[in-house]
Amino acid sequence: MSSVLETSYFPADVSDPIVEQTVGGLLRECAADSPNLIAIREVVPTQSHSLSGASETDRTWTFAELLGEAEGCAHYLLSQFDRGDRITVWAPNIPEWMILQYGAALAGMVLVTANPALGAEELAYVLSQSQSRGLFHTGKFRGSDMAAVASEAISIAGAEVLAVNFEDWDRQVRGWAGERGALPEVSPDDNAQIQYTSGTTGVPKGALLHHRGLVNNADFVSRRGQFPERGSVVSAMPLFHTAGCGILVLGAAQRRMSIGLIQYFDPTAVLDAAERFRADVVSGVPTMLIAMINDASFASRDFSTCSVVVSGGSSVPPELVSTVESAFGAGFSIVYGQTEASPVITQTSPADTPEDKSETVGLALPQVEVKISDVVTGDSVPLGEQGEICARGYLVMTEYFRNPEASAATVDKDGWLHTGDLGTMDHRGYVRVTGRLKDMIIRGGENIYPREVESVIFTHPKILDVAVVGVPDEVWGERVVAVIRWKDESDQPTAAELVEFCTERLARHKAPKEWFSAEAFPLTGSGKIQKYRIASLVGEGAYGVVS
Repeated sequence: MSSVLETSYFPADVSDPIVEQTVGGLLRECAADSPNLIAIREVVPTQSHSLSGASETDRTWTFAELLGEAEGCAHYLLSQFDRGDRITVWAPNIPEWMILQYGAALAGMVLVTANPALGAEELAYVLSQSQSRGLFHTGKFRGSDMAAVASEAISIAGAEVLAVNFEDWDRQVRGWAGERGALPEVSPDDNAQIQYTSGTTGVPKGALLHHRGLVNNADFVSRRGQFPERGSVVSAMPLFHTAGCGILVLGAAQRRMSIGLIQYFDPTAVLDAAERFRADVVSGVPTMLIAMINDASFASRDFSTCSVVVSGGSSVPPELVSTVESAFGAGFSIVYGQTEASPVITQTSPADTPEDKSETVGLALPQVEVKISDVVTGDSVPLGEQGEICARGYLVMTEYFRNPEASAATVDKDGWLHTGDLGTMDHRGYVRVTGRLKDMIIRGGENIYPREVESVIFTHPKILDVAVVGVPDEVWGERVVAVIRWKDESDQPTAAELVEFCTERLARHKAPKEWFSAEAFPLTGSGKIQKYRIASLVGEGAYGVVS
């Protein structure tokens, strides 16, 4: 779309049609036209082991084999549950997770995804709120007795839930030998998943997502991102999040790509897999990419086949874009969205200008309307003015499951999804994210947006990563503080030097007056920095003071 916009409203580009397809239907197409292509390559970091009772940890599946296993899984599920039932999967990235995802889709069931880091109370909430009838879980993972936690969670939930340990998968699911009738007809309108929000503020809400949204969103993202047909992607993005099981699993299927599925994020394991499988596409949230390019082995690696690096999930600092493109010798694609949008709303293309890739989150995907809305009136604001980013189209969730009040507050009567993010739009429709409505710091009546301050601080040559938060102040209401991760712990500037660095580039009232050091930031399961936790830790004195 080349017309110049007159207001901060980008109409849907309808030149690319929406495909009436389901998750299971997509896999059937892959198996029909590309049966012998590799669909999954299992990757287990060094000193880890199989979490599904397998005797080896480098297994592969072709698309035909994946479909066969998924159909067998669907028949097993239908022998235990009814069509439309919800079943929860609570495990890290293992191939059986993907088989269950496709199996549930083919059986007409709703897959509820749960972060493997959840404790018993948190998992019990997911089981109870989603009214799940089944729980598929690993036995042990990274020191946690997940089988014991699963049992405790089911007890707390007080419901009848069938628990299946992935260590018993071969016997219980893969080896099931019951009668196999016809699998049900599943519609693109049917619900496919419940994805729980990260819980950065308050109780998590379950976004109910339909097949049409997930399948088409993955297709549009893989095309805008220039994923090569029949190529290879490696990913440690957690499957329990839409970035993992949506963009990457379904996006790879749309392009008939193999996916190197890494059990959990370890920078060396990702780099090993990218080199070994000659990956065309590498993905990761900013914190993952920073860890990869700072890995001691990075400089000796051969990434000559890599053409695209995909990132998003949290703020992507402009300096990181150029650093990653140079390091990998690849184009960069930033995705922006949220779980409730299946999940991507806008995206940059690797072919965009360096300025657009470093300063914006791109254009709306096909078939998506985007507006920058006045937070009071709901009208589109003038071009370049800040407001709330809103989206409308096929990608919007069905609802928050069993939460009509939150649903109505998030998706208005006209179908607009209110993201809670602040942004601007230029005359072409390119969107810039300027902050979160809830993250905004109000200091002495002045509105300060952490993202703007972080973008400046990130350019400091000695800083690896930064989080800017507001903390209570008796005089100013809130004051601005920065928590830093250093490139070299032994080579840190003083607080005075950091203040001077900021005030040369920002208005004085925006520059943090207090600086703290951290070895790591608290993250959600999807890799987003938990600002509210950082603010709490600052108040508790948990961070070292930069003097």
